[in-house]
Parts: sequence; structure tokens; C-alpha cells
Amino acid sequence: MDKELIAHLNYLLCTKIDRVSAISGGDISRAYLLESETEKFFIKVNGQKNALSMFVAERNGLQTILKTNTLSVPRPFHVEPYNEGGFILMEYVESKTATSKEMALFGRQLARMHQKLGDNGFGMEQDNFIGSLGQSNKTHQDWASFYVEERLLPQMQLAFDKGLLNRTDTPNEEKMVAVCNNLFPKVNPSLLHGDLWSGNFLISNNGVPFLIDPAVYYGHHEVDIAMTKLFGGFGDSFYNSYREIIPREPGEEERMDIYQLYYLLVHLNLFGSSYGPPVKRILSAYF
Repeated sequence: MDKELIAHLNYLLCTKIDRVSAISGGDISRAYLLESETEKFFIKVNGQKNALSMFVAERNGLQTILKTNTLSVPRPFHVEPYNEGGFILMEYVESKTATSKEMALFGRQLARMHQKLGDNGFGMEQDNFIGSLGQSNKTHQDWASFYVEERLLPQMQLAFDKGLLNRTDTPNEEKMVAVCNNLFPKVNPSLLHGDLWSGNFLISNNGVPFLIDPAVYYGHHEVDIAMTKLFGGFGDSFYNSYREIIPREPGEEERMDIYQLYYLLVHLNLFGSSYGPPVKRILSAYF
């Protein structure tokens, strides 16, 4: 990190940063731990032209979750442009390996967050990002139309444009909406994290679950659960405590495939053709 940025951070924080350490912070941005004599902070820096928009969306998502008083998030302090991109400066949360008791707490708190319902239908007032890809949150009153038009179709079109899918792989919109209407129950617009894999939560040293890197919007609560299971799952204590508050509904297994399809399409577009086979399997099986 260059001296000019460190000097600016000293000014913003009204303290002197004594140590800067590079740490893991995702695949997209450079991340650093900042240490003063008495405090620690976390910063992500990105030079891409859309970085400032990404960080503004991240801050807004963190603040949206914070306002629910259900799950903790690192408090965002500053988002600013920097060079061609930008940075986000926030609270640093020291983390540890989760116990089953702490995962049970996480499950209960996530269920409470999912009980926070939107007043304006499915979506969100602002668009945001899933990874580095834009995520449209145009509001719909119908869940199936939202999920097809704002989630599946944009990612399928991007994959087609990149040569990762062809037209024979991609069903038409009418058929997709019809299938989803058949599979989806009556759905309330729950507040979602939107990208809830194991890298996007942590357990603090004092046992408090924190959500990070949100891609928030109002949708079906099963979407977050489907993402938790895409790369291995969060363990029985998490799911059992979640189900005490929000029970399983019939047809969830089939919907899990449809909901994981979105994330597989995102991975296909971000990381390439190795994600093509599972995408094509789900498209073929359901559409």
C-alpha cells in the first residue's frame, strides 16, 4: 500500500497507522489489516473502474443487514474513490473456527433475518453485485418472474456472449417462468445475504456470527440455504436451528437445484468452462 493512501487513512481515522499487513480478502480486491497503537481496521482496495460502485453496494448491503438487528456485520466506515478504482474501510473482526453451538446461533440468527420482509416486492431499490458481476434488483411482485428475468436470464445471456453456452443449452423465458411457477410455493420477500457461501461469514473470537460481502435483495429464503449447500454445507447444527424457526417446505430439493443454478452460472461467467457441465445438467433436467 502506498504512502499517500496511508497518510489519507491516518487523516480519516484520526490516528496513526503503525502497521499494514496484506491478508486474504476475496478474489477481487487487495485486502489489508491496518493496525494503530490501540485499534485495528480492515480495508479493501481495487483499481478497477467499477470498484467504487462495488464498494458502495457492499457498504449499503452491510448497513441493510445491520439495521435488522439480527446478524452482526463489520461496520463500514468509509468508501471513497482511489486512483481509477476505490476502497472500503471497515471494522476489523478477529475470527476463529466455529463450534457447533456457534453455528446453531448463526442458523437461528439467519432465520430471524429471513423473517424481515420487504414492503415493495422482490428485489431492492438499488442494483448491486455478485462477485464482480452486476446484479439487477429491479423489483417484481411475482417471485418466479423476478428470479428468471433478474437472475437466470442475465447470467445465461452473459455466458452465451462469452461462448460458454450455446442456444441449444438455453431455454426460452416463457418455459422457464412456467417451470418456476410450478416449483415455487407462495413466497414472501425475505431479506437475503445473496451470496452465502462459507467464505462470506465468520465467527468472531467471542463467538458472534458475522456476515461479510453481501449481495442483498428481497427473495425466497431458500436461495440463501441453497447457496450454503453448493460447496459442502454448514453442518447439522446450523440447519437444525434454522429449521426450528423456518421449517422445510415440500419441494425444497428441486428448488435447490434451480437456486444453485444461478450461482453456478455466476461461477461459469467468472471462472470459466469447468462450471459448464453442472449448469447444463440442471438446464436439461428442469427446462
